[in-house]
Amino acid sequence: MANRRLTEQQKRRIDHNETKRRKSSMAGHNDDALGTIVARYSKTAIVRDEAGNTHKCHLRPNLAHLVAGDRVFWLHSDTGAAVSAQLERRSELNRPDARGQLKAVAANVDLIAVVIAPAPEPFANLIDRYLVAAHIAGIEAVVILNKADLLAINPESRVLLNRYKEIGLTVLEIDPSASATRNLNRLLGDRTTVFVGQSGVGKSSIINRLLPNEDLRVGALSEGVLKGRHTTTTAEVFQRPEGGCIIDSPGIREFGLQHIDPALVAPGFEEFRAFLGQCRFRDCKHLVEKGCAVLAALERGDIGADRYDSFVNIVRDIPQKTY
Repeated sequence: MANRRLTEQQKRRIDHNETKRRKSSMAGHNDDALGTIVARYSKTAIVRDEAGNTHKCHLRPNLAHLVAGDRVFWLHSDTGAAVSAQLERRSELNRPDARGQLKAVAANVDLIAVVIAPAPEPFANLIDRYLVAAHIAGIEAVVILNKADLLAINPESRVLLNRYKEIGLTVLEIDPSASATRNLNRLLGDRTTVFVGQSGVGKSSIINRLLPNEDLRVGALSEGVLKGRHTTTTAEVFQRPEGGCIIDSPGIREFGLQHIDPALVAPGFEEFRAFLGQCRFRDCKHLVEKGCAVLAALERGDIGADRYDSFVNIVRDIPQKTY
Protein backbone atom coordinates (compact mmCIF):
# COMPACT_ATOMS: atom_id res chain seq x y z
CA MET A 1 0.00 0.00 0.00
CA ALA A 2 1.30 3.44 -0.90
CA ASN A 3 2.46 5.77 1.88
CA ARG A 4 -0.27 8.10 3.09
CA ARG A 5 0.43 11.77 2.38
CA LEU A 6 0.69 13.96 5.45
CA THR A 7 -1.80 16.76 5.87
CA GLU A 8 -0.57 20.32 6.40
CA GLN A 9 -1.76 20.16 10.02
CA GLN A 10 0.24 16.97 10.60
CA LYS A 11 3.31 18.56 9.02
CA ARG A 12 2.99 21.56 11.31
CA ARG A 13 2.63 19.29 14.33
CA ILE A 14 5.76 17.34 13.35
CA ASP A 15 7.68 20.57 12.80
CA HIS A 16 6.50 21.88 16.18
CA ASN A 17 7.57 18.68 17.96
CA GLU A 18 10.94 18.76 16.25
CA THR A 19 11.43 22.36 17.35
CA LYS A 20 10.58 21.37 20.93
CA ARG A 21 13.03 18.46 20.71
CA ARG A 22 15.79 20.76 19.52
CA LYS A 23 15.06 23.22 22.32
CA SER A 24 15.13 20.46 24.93
CA SER A 25 18.65 19.57 23.79
CA MET A 26 19.60 23.17 23.16
CA ALA A 27 23.18 22.79 24.45
CA GLY A 28 24.08 20.71 21.42
CA HIS A 29 27.05 18.95 23.04
CA ASN A 30 27.14 15.58 24.76
CA ASP A 31 29.27 16.93 27.58
CA ASP A 32 27.01 19.92 28.34
CA ALA A 33 25.62 19.79 31.86
CA LEU A 34 22.75 21.35 33.79
CA GLY A 35 23.44 24.00 36.37
CA THR A 36 22.08 27.04 38.20
CA ILE A 37 23.38 30.60 38.07
CA VAL A 38 24.28 31.42 41.67
CA ALA A 39 25.82 34.84 40.95
CA ARG A 40 26.25 37.08 37.91
CA TYR A 41 29.20 39.42 37.33
CA SER A 42 29.22 41.35 34.03
CA LYS A 43 30.35 38.87 31.34
CA THR A 44 30.84 35.93 33.71
CA ALA A 45 28.69 33.93 36.10
CA ILE A 46 29.17 31.42 38.88
CA VAL A 47 27.32 28.19 38.01
CA ARG A 48 26.50 25.46 40.53
CA ASP A 49 26.35 22.03 38.91
CA GLU A 50 24.01 19.20 39.89
CA ALA A 51 26.64 17.80 42.29
CA GLY A 52 26.87 21.10 44.17
CA ASN A 53 30.22 22.21 42.77
CA THR A 54 30.66 25.77 41.48
CA HIS A 55 32.34 26.91 38.25
CA LYS A 56 33.25 30.32 36.90
CA CYS A 57 31.74 30.45 33.40
CA HIS A 58 31.91 32.91 30.55
CA LEU A 59 28.61 34.15 29.12
CA ARG A 60 27.90 34.24 25.41
CA PRO A 61 26.62 37.60 24.06
CA ASN A 62 23.12 36.25 23.54
CA LEU A 63 22.93 35.27 27.23
CA ALA A 64 23.66 38.69 28.70
CA HIS A 65 20.30 38.78 30.49
CA LEU A 66 20.99 35.84 32.83
CA VAL A 67 20.41 36.42 36.56
CA ALA A 68 20.74 34.51 39.81
CA GLY A 69 18.43 31.50 39.83
CA ASP A 70 18.47 30.87 36.08
CA ARG A 71 18.76 27.22 35.03
CA VAL A 72 21.34 26.79 32.27
CA PHE A 73 23.43 24.37 30.25
CA TRP A 74 27.18 24.86 30.62
CA LEU A 75 30.25 23.13 29.28
CA HIS A 76 34.02 22.98 29.50
CA SER A 77 35.99 24.03 26.43
CA ASP A 78 39.58 24.77 25.46
CA THR A 79 39.09 28.38 26.54
CA GLY A 80 37.45 27.52 29.86
CA ALA A 81 33.96 26.88 31.16
CA ALA A 82 31.06 28.66 29.46
CA VAL A 83 27.28 28.86 29.69
CA SER A 84 25.89 27.54 26.41
CA ALA A 85 22.11 27.92 26.79
CA GLN A 86 19.34 29.01 29.13
CA LEU A 87 16.27 27.02 30.16
CA GLU A 88 12.86 28.68 30.29
CA ARG A 89 12.12 30.52 33.54
CA ARG A 90 9.12 29.48 35.61
CA SER A 91 9.06 32.89 37.31
CA GLU A 92 11.11 36.05 37.62
CA LEU A 93 11.29 39.11 39.82
CA ASN A 94 11.76 42.39 37.93
CA ARG A 95 12.44 45.99 38.86
CA PRO A 96 13.43 49.11 36.91
CA ASP A 97 17.10 50.04 36.80
CA ALA A 98 18.48 53.57 37.21
CA ARG A 99 17.41 54.41 33.64
CA GLY A 100 13.89 53.08 34.09
CA GLN A 101 14.52 49.95 32.04
CA LEU A 102 12.89 46.79 33.40
CA LYS A 103 15.50 44.28 34.55
CA ALA A 104 15.19 40.84 36.11
CA VAL A 105 16.62 40.59 39.63
CA ALA A 106 16.16 36.86 40.22
CA ALA A 107 14.71 33.90 38.33
CA ASN A 108 12.76 30.75 39.23
CA VAL A 109 11.62 32.17 42.57
CA ASP A 110 8.91 30.41 44.60
CA LEU A 111 8.66 32.79 47.54
CA ILE A 112 9.41 36.46 48.19
CA ALA A 113 10.28 37.22 51.81
CA VAL A 114 9.78 40.92 52.54
CA VAL A 115 12.02 41.69 55.51
CA ILE A 116 11.37 44.60 57.87
CA ALA A 117 12.86 45.48 61.25
CA PRO A 118 12.30 47.94 64.12
CA ALA A 119 15.26 49.89 62.71
CA PRO A 120 15.57 51.19 60.09
CA GLU A 121 11.95 52.29 60.41
CA PRO A 122 9.70 50.17 58.17
CA PHE A 123 7.41 51.87 55.64
CA ALA A 124 4.12 50.22 54.71
CA ASN A 125 4.14 51.69 51.22
CA LEU A 126 7.50 50.07 50.42
CA ILE A 127 6.19 46.73 51.68
CA ASP A 128 3.08 47.16 49.53
CA ARG A 129 5.22 47.80 46.46
CA TYR A 130 7.00 44.51 47.01
CA LEU A 131 3.67 42.74 47.50
CA VAL A 132 2.25 44.22 44.28
CA ALA A 133 5.40 43.16 42.41
CA ALA A 134 5.10 39.65 43.86
CA HIS A 135 1.46 39.38 42.82
CA ILE A 136 2.21 40.55 39.27
CA ALA A 137 5.03 38.00 39.04
CA GLY A 138 2.75 35.26 40.37
CA ILE A 139 5.07 34.61 43.33
CA GLU A 140 3.87 33.97 46.89
CA ALA A 141 4.97 36.56 49.46
CA VAL A 142 5.47 36.58 53.22
CA VAL A 143 6.41 39.42 55.58
CA ILE A 144 9.16 38.81 58.14
CA LEU A 145 9.89 41.07 61.10
CA ASN A 146 13.59 40.62 61.84
CA LYS A 147 15.34 41.85 65.02
CA ALA A 148 12.20 41.22 67.06
CA ASP A 149 14.42 41.40 70.14
CA LEU A 150 14.76 45.15 69.44
CA LEU A 151 11.03 45.93 69.39
CA ALA A 152 11.48 48.39 72.24
CA ILE A 153 13.11 50.72 69.69
CA ASN A 154 9.97 50.82 67.57
CA PRO A 155 6.93 48.90 68.92
CA GLU A 156 4.89 50.15 65.95
CA SER A 157 6.75 47.72 63.69
CA ARG A 158 4.84 44.84 65.33
CA VAL A 159 1.58 46.74 64.80
CA LEU A 160 2.50 47.05 61.14
CA LEU A 161 3.30 43.33 60.93
CA ASN A 162 -0.04 42.40 62.50
CA ARG A 163 -1.83 44.61 60.00
CA TYR A 164 -0.60 42.33 57.21
CA LYS A 165 -1.54 39.26 59.21
CA GLU A 166 -5.09 40.57 59.54
CA ILE A 167 -5.53 40.78 55.76
CA GLY A 168 -4.45 37.15 55.32
CA LEU A 169 -0.72 37.35 54.60
CA THR A 170 1.73 34.94 56.22
CA VAL A 171 3.90 36.84 58.72
CA LEU A 172 6.68 35.81 61.08
CA GLU A 173 8.68 37.45 63.85
CA ILE A 174 12.28 36.32 64.20
CA ASP A 175 15.35 37.17 66.27
CA PRO A 176 18.84 35.67 66.55
CA SER A 177 17.64 32.72 68.69
CA ALA A 178 17.92 29.13 67.48
CA SER A 179 14.16 28.58 67.89
CA ALA A 180 13.35 31.54 65.63
CA THR A 181 15.73 30.18 62.99
CA ARG A 182 14.01 26.80 63.15
CA ASN A 183 10.63 28.49 62.66
CA LEU A 184 11.96 30.34 59.63
CA ASN A 185 13.39 27.14 58.17
CA ARG A 186 9.99 25.50 58.49
CA LEU A 187 8.33 28.45 56.77
CA LEU A 188 10.75 28.37 53.81
CA GLY A 189 10.49 24.62 53.31
CA ASP A 190 12.12 23.39 50.11
CA ARG A 191 11.27 26.48 48.08
CA THR A 192 13.54 29.02 46.39
CA THR A 193 13.15 32.25 48.32
CA VAL A 194 14.37 35.76 47.56
CA PHE A 195 14.84 38.13 50.48
CA VAL A 196 14.01 41.76 49.78
CA GLY A 197 13.74 44.88 51.87
CA GLN A 198 15.48 48.06 52.92
CA SER A 199 19.22 48.05 53.49
CA GLY A 200 20.03 47.42 57.12
CA VAL A 201 17.05 45.23 58.00
CA GLY A 202 19.34 42.22 58.31
CA LYS A 203 18.75 40.11 55.22
CA SER A 204 22.36 38.92 55.15
CA SER A 205 22.28 38.32 58.92
CA ILE A 206 19.25 36.08 58.44
CA ILE A 207 21.09 34.09 55.80
CA ASN A 208 24.10 33.83 58.11
CA ARG A 209 21.86 32.14 60.65
CA LEU A 210 20.23 29.88 58.07
CA LEU A 211 23.58 28.97 56.52
CA PRO A 212 26.23 29.05 59.26
CA ASN A 213 28.85 27.76 56.83
CA GLU A 214 28.45 30.80 54.57
CA ASP A 215 30.39 33.96 55.35
CA LEU A 216 28.29 36.91 54.22
CA ARG A 217 29.37 40.44 54.94
CA VAL A 218 27.06 42.20 57.36
CA GLY A 219 26.96 45.99 57.40
CA ALA A 220 26.33 48.07 60.51
CA LEU A 221 23.49 50.57 60.57
CA SER A 222 24.63 54.11 59.99
CA GLU A 223 24.52 55.91 63.30
CA GLY A 224 22.10 58.79 63.62
CA VAL A 225 19.95 58.35 60.52
CA LEU A 226 19.71 54.54 60.96
CA LYS A 227 19.86 53.89 57.22
CA GLY A 228 21.63 50.71 56.25
CA ARG A 229 24.77 50.62 54.21
CA HIS A 230 24.72 48.39 51.16
CA THR A 231 26.66 45.18 51.81
CA THR A 232 25.42 42.94 48.98
CA THR A 233 26.29 44.11 45.48
CA THR A 234 24.78 41.33 43.39
CA ALA A 235 22.06 38.72 43.92
CA GLU A 236 23.45 35.39 45.11
CA VAL A 237 21.88 31.93 45.47
CA PHE A 238 22.63 29.75 48.49
CA GLN A 239 21.55 26.13 49.04
CA ARG A 240 19.99 25.30 52.39
CA PRO A 241 20.79 22.03 54.19
CA GLU A 242 17.05 21.52 54.77
CA GLY A 243 16.38 21.76 51.01
CA GLY A 244 15.56 24.59 48.67
CA CYS A 245 17.55 27.77 48.09
CA ILE A 246 17.61 31.35 49.28
CA ILE A 247 18.57 34.38 47.21
CA ASP A 248 20.16 37.43 48.78
CA SER A 249 19.46 40.54 46.70
CA PRO A 250 20.98 44.02 46.88
CA GLY A 251 19.16 46.12 49.48
CA ILE A 252 17.07 48.93 48.06
CA ARG A 253 15.24 51.71 49.84
CA GLU A 254 12.63 52.24 47.16
CA PHE A 255 10.95 49.76 44.85
CA GLY A 256 9.62 51.58 41.82
CA LEU A 257 6.58 50.31 39.95
CA GLN A 258 6.52 53.05 37.33
CA HIS A 259 6.78 50.46 34.57
CA ILE A 260 3.49 48.67 35.28
CA ASP A 261 -0.09 49.25 34.17
CA PRO A 262 -1.91 51.02 37.07
CA ALA A 263 -4.76 48.53 36.65
CA LEU A 264 -2.43 45.84 38.04
CA VAL A 265 -1.94 47.62 41.37
CA ALA A 266 -5.34 46.93 42.99
CA PRO A 267 -5.12 43.11 42.62
CA GLY A 268 -1.83 43.32 44.53
CA PHE A 269 -3.75 44.44 47.62
CA GLU A 270 -5.12 41.30 49.24
CA GLU A 271 -8.27 42.81 50.72
CA PHE A 272 -9.20 44.64 47.48
CA ARG A 273 -9.66 41.45 45.48
CA ALA A 274 -13.11 40.56 46.81
CA PHE A 275 -14.46 43.84 45.41
CA LEU A 276 -12.71 43.96 42.04
CA GLY A 277 -15.05 43.37 39.12
CA GLN A 278 -18.02 44.74 41.07
CA CYS A 279 -17.59 48.39 40.09
CA ARG A 280 -20.11 50.15 37.84
CA PHE A 281 -17.47 50.78 35.19
CA ARG A 282 -15.24 48.00 33.88
CA ASP A 283 -12.25 50.36 33.62
CA CYS A 284 -12.74 51.78 37.12
CA LYS A 285 -9.48 53.08 38.59
CA HIS A 286 -10.85 53.02 42.17
CA LEU A 287 -9.99 56.67 42.75
CA VAL A 288 -13.03 58.97 42.35
CA GLU A 289 -15.42 56.99 40.13
CA LYS A 290 -19.08 56.67 41.03
CA GLY A 291 -20.25 53.15 41.73
CA CYS A 292 -16.74 52.00 42.72
CA ALA A 293 -16.95 48.86 44.88
CA VAL A 294 -13.50 49.49 46.36
CA LEU A 295 -14.46 53.01 47.50
CA ALA A 296 -17.71 51.62 48.93
CA ALA A 297 -15.70 49.02 50.87
CA LEU A 298 -13.47 51.81 52.13
CA GLU A 299 -16.50 53.74 53.43
CA ARG A 300 -17.83 50.63 55.19
CA GLY A 301 -14.46 49.97 56.80
CA ASP A 302 -13.88 46.71 54.91
CA ILE A 303 -10.69 48.30 53.57
CA GLY A 304 -8.46 50.27 55.93
CA ALA A 305 -7.84 53.93 55.16
CA ASP A 306 -4.08 53.51 55.48
CA ARG A 307 -4.11 50.61 53.02
CA TYR A 308 -6.18 52.60 50.54
CA ASP A 309 -3.85 55.59 50.89
CA SER A 310 -0.91 53.31 50.11
CA PHE A 311 -2.72 52.07 46.98
CA VAL A 312 -3.32 55.65 45.83
CA ASN A 313 0.32 56.53 46.51
CA ILE A 314 1.50 53.74 44.23
CA VAL A 315 -0.99 54.51 41.45
CA ARG A 316 -0.26 58.25 41.52
CA ASP A 317 3.45 57.48 41.22
CA ILE A 318 2.95 55.73 37.87
CA PRO A 319 3.34 58.02 34.84
CA GLN A 320 -0.01 58.99 33.31
CA LYS A 321 1.05 57.79 29.87
CA THR A 322 0.74 54.18 31.05
CA TYR A 323 -3.03 54.53 31.60
